[in-house]
Amino acid sequence: IEYIYSRYYNKVEYTRFSSSLGKYVGLTQYGLKQADYWNNDPSELAQRRAQKERYCQHNIGIDYQAA
Repeated sequence: IEYIYSRYYNKVEYTRFSSSLGKYVGLTQYGLKQADYWNNDPSELAQRRAQKERYCQHNIGIDYQAA
């Protein structure tokens, strides 16, 4: 299971957090700067890493039962 959190501006994805990498990845010039800023903030990374446990792991049983 992978948790992905993407940020968009004008329908263009500029940055993405991937739980498999454990950090933000910039996809545009602006996104590279934002990703670098967020990757240097330990509280931001801890919050995003916890989202996989809180959201994905919690709901996986429900999704498998529905399938």
